[in-house]
Amino acid sequence: MELKRILIVEDDADIAAIERDYLELGGYAVTIAPDGTTGLDAALHQPFDLILLDVMLPGRTGWQILASLRRVSQVPVLFLTARDRVED
Repeated sequence: MELKRILIVEDDADIAAIERDYLELGGYAVTIAPDGTTGLDAALHQPFDLILLDVMLPGRTGWQILASLRRVSQVPVLFLTARDRVED
């Protein structure tokens, strides 16, 4: 059985490592991208079953990545963010 692949796009290395560790314990294959540009490139050129996407990233924001990605893919995306305002 092939492992489900998850892309984590997160610029905080500690948070990305925690997410990766838990997901790998759950049996997932995990790739980490440390910024928006790298994350978008990975999402467009590798097959993923799910993307965990930070909103505030260097290079490109999570919203920009999602807009570009939706032009060519319907892969599920979960936004993870430290933003805490209702408007966000």
